[in-house]
Amino acid sequence: MTYHAPKKSLGQNFLTSIPARIAIAQAGDLSSSDTVLEIGPGKGFLTKGLLESGAKVVALEKDHELIPLLNETFATEITSGQMTLVEGDALEFDPQSYGLQSNCYKLVANIPYYITGAILSRYLSGTCQPSTMVVLVQKEVAIRVCAKDGKESLLSLSVKCYGQPKLVYKVSRGSFFPIPNVDSAVLKISKISRTNFKHQYHEALFFKLIHAGFAHKRKFAISNIKAVFSTVDVPSLFEEVGLSEKIRAEDVILDVWLALSLSLATAS
Repeated sequence: MTYHAPKKSLGQNFLTSIPARIAIAQAGDLSSSDTVLEIGPGKGFLTKGLLESGAKVVALEKDHELIPLLNETFATEITSGQMTLVEGDALEFDPQSYGLQSNCYKLVANIPYYITGAILSRYLSGTCQPSTMVVLVQKEVAIRVCAKDGKESLLSLSVKCYGQPKLVYKVSRGSFFPIPNVDSAVLKISKISRTNFKHQYHEALFFKLIHAGFAHKRKFAISNIKAVFSTVDVPSLFEEVGLSEKIRAEDVILDVWLALSLSLATAS
């Protein structure tokens, strides 16, 4: 078996911790009735744990040089049909083209740090959502998504509007090769759906609204929003949802953003 040097250009930091692998599989509540989309199997360390659960695995790998290694390592599982190996880019992949249906599969990934936001956005807001996501991300990112300090962000709201995030396991930097400069964490996003949105226009306005609200962090949210929604009586909408004109975007909870965006949809 040939040696494969991790590629910095692809953000490759291969997981080597068995406890972390167990924690990821447990977080996914995996069984033989599940289908898992694994993004970036790398050399297959995490893949092995997913297959041991009995779940079917669609493994999506971008690095062409790793495909022969994965084919060799999992020849038995590929032959039996338990595993499907796909060469491709996760940011361009269409789950439905491989038989995955919305809310009928689970996504598991050791995400390269530099595309964390893009991966979360694509699969949470896509037309073929997973029911659950279990992802290895930078620890600070997981903490920011969960916003346990009560301070929301564009990232936390963009995740919470679709599902329920929870930091389930901390993973030290020594659990990877090569060793990254930061620690990681297993982030679980469960109950993924679009039930928070009344319709597609509500969803679109929600994202336009929160981007406006966070445009200038030091300003009050109302000032930022009025600059974008100049034809709308924003103060009246704030009063309607019981929101102070002297509140900053980070202090507005998800339910209020959803109510405000729905009011905007009605007013516009």
